[in-house]
Amino acid sequence: MERDSLATGDTRSLTALHVQHHKSEEPQLRHVEKDVLIPKLMREKAKERCTQHVDVFSRCCKDAGFFMVFRCREENAALKECLTLHYQDPAFFEECKQEYLREKQEYKQTGIPAKNRKQKLPTSM
Repeated sequence: MERDSLATGDTRSLTALHVQHHKSEEPQLRHVEKDVLIPKLMREKAKERCTQHVDVFSRCCKDAGFFMVFRCREENAALKECLTLHYQDPAFFEECKQEYLREKQEYKQTGIPAKNRKQKLPTSM
């Protein structure tokens, strides 16, 4: 059906696709990018931004040992609150999305994954 309409010169479906593409000037994100990869980046960056809470919770767990579940409730709650603030912030999601898209574009241009680009090259051989 669609093939016949294109063969007869009916370009309504092509025009609709063109308009839809230009409405969202940003590239379409795949499901795995939107729901897995960008949230993974968000978790990593949120941990960096909540380092004080992460350090306090880690220290508490180390000191409490087996009883950390009971003794570190306040520290855990503070850490969760800090992380949740970032996870629910649309601006933070957008920031991480843009970073992901930059890394994806660099990978397309260089063929080198981001984690390998960030490694230092050996200075002497």
